[in-house]
Amino acid sequence: MLPVEEQLKVIKRGTEEIIVEEELVAKLTYSYENNIPLRVKAGFDPTAPDLHLGHTVLIHKMRHFQELGHHVIFLIGDFTGMIGDPTGKNETRKALSKEEVLKNAETYKEQVFKILDPEKTEIAFNSKWMLEMGTTGLIKLASQYTVARMLERDDFAKRYESNKPISIHEFLYPLVQGYDSVALRSDVELGGTDQKFNLLVGRDLQRNYGQKPQIAITVPILEGLDGVQKMSKSLGNYVGINEPANDMFGKIMSISDELMFRYYLLLSEKSLEDIEKMKNDIASEKLHPMKAKKDLAYEIVRRYHGEDGAKGALTHFETLFSKKEIPDDLVEVSIETGLRVIEIINRLNFVSSNSEARRLANQGGVTINGEKVADLNTILEAGEYILKVGKRKFAKIVVG
Repeated sequence: MLPVEEQLKVIKRGTEEIIVEEELVAKLTYSYENNIPLRVKAGFDPTAPDLHLGHTVLIHKMRHFQELGHHVIFLIGDFTGMIGDPTGKNETRKALSKEEVLKNAETYKEQVFKILDPEKTEIAFNSKWMLEMGTTGLIKLASQYTVARMLERDDFAKRYESNKPISIHEFLYPLVQGYDSVALRSDVELGGTDQKFNLLVGRDLQRNYGQKPQIAITVPILEGLDGVQKMSKSLGNYVGINEPANDMFGKIMSISDELMFRYYLLLSEKSLEDIEKMKNDIASEKLHPMKAKKDLAYEIVRRYHGEDGAKGALTHFETLFSKKEIPDDLVEVSIETGLRVIEIINRLNFVSSNSEARRLANQGGVTINGEKVADLNTILEAGEYILKVGKRKFAKIVVG
């Protein structure tokens, strides 16, 4: 293990808050002096089959703990997934069936090992202890917290004040997540900034059950490709870690230069010193932002598709965007989400009629980022695209 100060430097990279840092230092010191790894937990509800780069911010922090020699527990919330996490929601979430949760859980196990070391990762399911607990135990657990304490949580408070319904089962979610920390005897729990309340419930419940409270470490919520809202599949501004290499590379290249630095901080293995040097080199025009962005895209694609996949994606991108046929004075147009390609073409007056657009598409004359568009009813997700219609009509489309 590294000395405590060195460990703390790694742990604090890209973190938002550590509750309580002095307690973390004490735990790290005891761990270092006695060569006893800390038990580090992070939970994921398998509510969708695919993970995206936003999820990986937390998984990378788990990897940091692994590399420091600590014991990492990837907790799959197959029980909490059936409740539905109310965090950040202004209405009750639809609960998933057990079959849906288990199916998604299997895909999670496969995807996380693209980042975590499988030989050093414990996979746990919270249904194990929650089903053993039974109704009597669940009632006892519910007695550990008051309604007033639950209403301190921001999203519950807002819904209560606006007379929006809160189902009783939603109060169970933070309690069950908190009890997971008791069952796993976790020393540290990781979560997004939106999970702070739930992580603190874990600290409270551990005290109630006679355990030393865990350290709650929150990491930032990663913005999506639009640079505004958090990365989300439902918002269409995401990069899935199972996406094809070319698509992944192209999406990352569409982010703004400013957002690129945040992605470097939260997703890259590049050192903080190297990132700072890169910023200075770009500011002094020693390094072009495009080169830095290509390096970022290459690193991320290589992580999920290997060296060959990254090389192929880079070649594909450069082939598409380095062609002289794209005019230097490319028109940039901002488009709201939800529009079909044919609607965008019409808005730009690139065709005289829908039939002309379809004829061009059938002949391969409509492309987006160099790829032929066969279905003009395709809806573009948030991001930036190069649209070509016919031989000479180009536009840079910014969706979002």
